[in-house]
Order: sequence, then C-alpha cells, then structure tokens
Amino acid sequence: MTTATAVALPELAPARFDQHGPFGVYVHVPFCFTRCGYCDFNTYTPAELGGANPDAWVAALARELELAAARLGGPRADTVFVGGGTPSLLGSARLAAVLDHVREHFGLSDDAEVTTEANPESTSPEFFESILAAGYTRVSLGMQSVSPRVLATLDRIHSPGRPVAAAREASAAGFEHLNIDLIYGTPGETDDDLLRSVDAALEAGVDHVSAYSLIVEDGTALARRVRRGELPVPDNDVMAHRYELVDSRLRAAGMDWYEVSNWGRAGAACRHNLGYWSGGRWWGAGPGAHGYDGTLRFWNVKHPNAYAQLLGEMTLPIAGFEELSEADRHTEEVMLGLRMREGLALAVLDPGERERAESAVDDGLLCVDGDRLVLTDRGRLLADAVVRSLLG
Repeated sequence: MTTATAVALPELAPARFDQHGPFGVYVHVPFCFTRCGYCDFNTYTPAELGGANPDAWVAALARELELAAARLGGPRADTVFVGGGTPSLLGSARLAAVLDHVREHFGLSDDAEVTTEANPESTSPEFFESILAAGYTRVSLGMQSVSPRVLATLDRIHSPGRPVAAAREASAAGFEHLNIDLIYGTPGETDDDLLRSVDAALEAGVDHVSAYSLIVEDGTALARRVRRGELPVPDNDVMAHRYELVDSRLRAAGMDWYEVSNWGRAGAACRHNLGYWSGGRWWGAGPGAHGYDGTLRFWNVKHPNAYAQLLGEMTLPIAGFEELSEADRHTEEVMLGLRMREGLALAVLDPGERERAESAVDDGLLCVDGDRLVLTDRGRLLADAVVRSLLG
C-alpha cells in the first residue's frame, strides 16, 4: 500500500480567515452509486473502492474539522454546503452527524444556511424530515432532465418523475429553500425536452434553479463516445438558444437570474455560492475538497483511502496549495463579478480595461448601471468571451 503524504500550509494562511466577511465550510462526499458519463468530479463507486465505508469517512471528516478549527481559531460558519458525489447516499443519520461535527468544531451563525445535495432516488419523506430536524435549511436536487433519452445519454439512473416527487416531499417536510439542477445541450435533446424539464422544475415548487450547459470533460465516458463519433460535439449556437429558452421560461415564472447559471425567487439565492463568487473564505473538507483564505488556495488529497490514512495520523490531508498574485486575484474578481447580476464595480478596472469595457458596451454586451458594469442578456450568452476581452 502506498503511503500518503501531505504538505504543510504556510503559517500566514489561517489569519486571513479572521477578516470580516462570510465564512463557509464545504464538505465533499466522495461516494456515488454509479458514475454518470459526463461527470469528472472526484467521486468513487463502491466497486472502485473495494466497498465504500461511509462511517470511516465520517470519522475521518470529524478529525479534519477538528484540526482545521484548531488551526484557524474556530471561526463560526455562516454557510455549510455538503456536496459530492451523492451526499444523500450517506443517509439522514450520517448527514446529521456531519453537521454535528461542523457545529461542534466551528459553530454555526444564528442564521446559517446549510445545504445538502441529493440524488432523488436516495431520498424519501423520512429522509427530508430527519435532515430538516438536524439543521439543514436547503436541499439541491439533481434532475438534469425529464427526458428518458437525455437521462440515458447522461447515464443518469433516476426515473424522469422522481425529482419532482422528491422536491414535493422536501417541501412537505418543511424545507422553504429548494434547488433543482438542470443540464441543457445534451446530444439528442430537443427544445421541447428542455422546456418540459424547466416546467417540471417549476411545477415542483422549488424557489431556485441552476442550469448548466453540457461540457464534454476529458477523461469521461461521454468524451470517449464523442471521440468515437457515437455522439456529436455540442453546438455553441444550440447551447445559446437553449440558454435563452431556460432564461425566458424562468423569468416569466418569477425567477430572475442572479448569476449566469442560477435563477431564484426573492431571497432564494444560494449564500454559500455567493461566498465563492464574491471572494469569501471557506474551508474545504473531504477528499479532493478545495479551500481559500483570500490569497491562498489549497486542496486535499483526492483518494478516500489516502485521506483517511493521513487523518488517522492526525495530519491535515493537504495535497498542495498556490498563493494567488495580485494579478491572479484581479482576474478572478473580474471573471466572477461579471457573472453576477449586480455586476462589477467600475473602480476595479484599470484604464485599459475601462476602454475595452466601453467597446463592449457599444457592442451591446455590457451596460453601465450606476457605478457598476453588468452583462446584458446578449452578453450573458458570451460571458466567458466578454471576460477574456475585458482582461485583454
């Protein structure tokens, strides 16, 4: 067996978590029942692990949170996000234990937002009742599509109607904040497939929808199928059209965009994700999780066995880190700020960037709203290109 090794974070990193602003804890659950063909996340099936041991993972996570809180002086968490992977595979009792460990070592602010992702097939009315009682305030359900052929192409295993039923069960249990994830642009998808998926999300009564264009990631089963010519490469013009369909339908239903890929009713924006996009600080716990202190980005070892081994030795399982330069931080501020509805403060831009911004305004890609620069509807379709042109 290979011995896992870790690196030490610089001593300067912890102090930055004490700066004013929200502090979040992200918990990565590395388990999935099967691997979806489009997914390149750090996840493992039971077969890949030789049998998953979620109790051992929870025990290792508790040790990481203990060590992290001691290192940082225990800032209280304003947001917690349990993602994956498939957190709902842990079951409600283990998810409750995860939150208990965060609460024990960091503490939670009085109005903390606590989210867990969930696969609809591994939930039930009792599951939602239990995690609500444990302190979770928000659930994000993976729907992706209601079209059987789209789900088959994505290798999703849930039935088309299960996400809507799960959302209704979560609402009946008492959850006020519910998200549904959609993917658009899958080969074989039609406009009608997408609109039926959006309508299903709305009929489920959720107050938040995230919609992402399908990206063919290297190393995935989907990428291999595209490379063999079994599936076409997603078309950019089709993607733009599908985005417009999603945006139009959601806005007509009272959900406005607050980030390029996210729509919500008033008060429904995901505060944890807003922390990422606005330069907040967070600790990433779990195999492969990333953290950020405002200057330093750091990440854990990926494999659950290596993660558990290091924590068994009471060693933070840090695999590496990078210190962002002032130019790096500026690039991220521009890139992330422009993706949000509130836009980017003009004062952030240097003279050359302001000049390029004026050209983008003339081209109808950006508009000036007071002292801020905001993407237009057309600009959202080309957000990445707008950012690149702005930065020169």
